[in-house]
Amino acid sequence: MEKIASFQIDHTRLKPGLYVSRRDQFGGTVLTTFDLRFKEPNKEPVIDMPALHTIEHLGATFLRNHETWKKRVVYFGPMGCRTGCYLILEGTLDSKDALPLVTEMLAWMAAFEGAIPGAAPAECGNWQEQNLNMAKWEAARYGLVLKNPAEDRLNYPS
Repeated sequence: MEKIASFQIDHTRLKPGLYVSRRDQFGGTVLTTFDLRFKEPNKEPVIDMPALHTIEHLGATFLRNHETWKKRVVYFGPMGCRTGCYLILEGTLDSKDALPLVTEMLAWMAAFEGAIPGAAPAECGNWQEQNLNMAKWEAARYGLVLKNPAEDRLNYPS
């Protein structure tokens, strides 16, 4: 079998950042997948599951309600390795195109107060595994990385 694109990225050189992971064409529609890399792979602790679950709930809620982007959001969810999340948007986009949206989402997450959206038994299959305080901390930390990102935080290392 062919090695998939995400396994061809040298994770020993990957830093926290916002990367275009891939672009896929479906008929006349292009979908751009973004790698929201919160953590440096294999070098720092991964995001704990309850915090990552909360990031997923908050991120999906924010993105699907965003006045400008909501109709172009296809997916937001965690990476299996727990070093970040994937965001899929409609359109041929670059990291700099998604950067304002992602930084706005992170600021919203970091400031979030109240009940976690979708964290009730009727709304989620694992509704109790949430950690709002750690999700807010992770969002704020990653937000600092993206505040003034260098080019090597917006393009995969070659």
